[in-house]
Amino acid sequence: MRLLDRLRAATVAATTLLAVPAQADPFGPEVQRWDGREGAAIYFIEARELPMVDVRVILDAGSARDRGTPGLAGLTARTLDQGAGDMDAGELARRLEDVGARLNTSAGRHQAEVHLRSLSESAALDASTELLEQVLGAPSFDDAAVERERRRMQQALRAERQSASRIALRSLYAAMYGDHPYATPPSGTEAGLESLDAARVAAFHAEHYVAANASVAIVGDLDREEAEALAARLLGAMEAGEPAPSLPAPPSEPKETEVRIDFPASQTALMMGLPAIARGEEELEYPLRVANHVLGGGGLVSRLYQSMREERGLSYASSSSLNIMPLRGPWLIRSTVEAGRGEEALEVLRGEIERLARDGLDSEEIDAAVRHLTGAFPLSVANNSALAGQLSVLATNRLPADHLARYIPRMEAVDEQAIRRALDERLDLARMVTVLVGPEVEDADVEMDPP
Repeated sequence: MRLLDRLRAATVAATTLLAVPAQADPFGPEVQRWDGREGAAIYFIEARELPMVDVRVILDAGSARDRGTPGLAGLTARTLDQGAGDMDAGELARRLEDVGARLNTSAGRHQAEVHLRSLSESAALDASTELLEQVLGAPSFDDAAVERERRRMQQALRAERQSASRIALRSLYAAMYGDHPYATPPSGTEAGLESLDAARVAAFHAEHYVAANASVAIVGDLDREEAEALAARLLGAMEAGEPAPSLPAPPSEPKETEVRIDFPASQTALMMGLPAIARGEEELEYPLRVANHVLGGGGLVSRLYQSMREERGLSYASSSSLNIMPLRGPWLIRSTVEAGRGEEALEVLRGEIERLARDGLDSEEIDAAVRHLTGAFPLSVANNSALAGQLSVLATNRLPADHLARYIPRMEAVDEQAIRRALDERLDLARMVTVLVGPEVEDADVEMDPP
């Protein structure tokens, strides 16, 4: 079938799906898994609905690898698509546009990603894959391009320092993780960015953007043989290299338990958190997901929304999130309140956390949370981009191929006893860090110069 005909057929299919609710597989899509060059993990989902391919190359090259120069991982990722091979940034962008492809790069706290979306038609996919090969294996890191992106990061960092919430989050990670690499902010620091140049970026790329430090997630209109060939091309474009060394375990105690930062604003940002859960700790992960949904992850029906907004009118924005990382990631509680009401809000937040730790959840709360979390699962695998994002999580953490298929059964198995055990083990109030950022914060012990 011609490409135009396939696009028309896909449009009709999408319209039909909107008109008639599809009976989605309740246990998730079939994921294929194999090892590529240098042991790189490859994850693949065959999805024929659209003539598209999403491929993500995931590297252990986030800010946790900055090693004393915060911002290096981010600058490297930002500069990857600013020229490669014999192309400058403009030429690379034009060639991608010519074949209908999109390329994005990013770096977070743990990983860096290069994401290509391409038409699956053989000529278009071959051309876009060739461009991605050059971006991965032969980025130019031109002095002018690196300097341009470095200045943009500096500008973004100055803007970040004008946000009470961003200051609070950065300070919270610093207090929770201390000298651990997870404390390194992905956006960098002023001192770190000031020290960076093209030579350091190229050296970071040479060490971390290698096949032994990579994994690949592919979703789209391909069969297994075609996916294997695509992954082999991308891994072959990089040097063999070595995997990044294991990171140390996070500290058992926070650097400090309370941080108060005076900051001129009309509102006060409050954040609380502690390292709580790592990928692979499934007996704890799913009970904590349910507990987090009830506490603050469930929006209008969550305890935090009811106590902070409905009962006291303290905040329009109070929530919690469970950040699951390869090492123990944080359980975060966030709120923004009117200046002058920070202490009142803090008392309410602490009260809700203490109530959760003391009493756990009742059966009605658990049932409602499980119904919502399992009911929302199909949306997380509803399109190629969402599927690629899910495979990225699997690839980053080397999870088994049936991980998505087991999500609903594991969630439905959560009960009061499982939640009680998980809370007793991981919701340690003595290790909970509290950060307040706002005007006239009482007993401020930190000047307005966040880490």
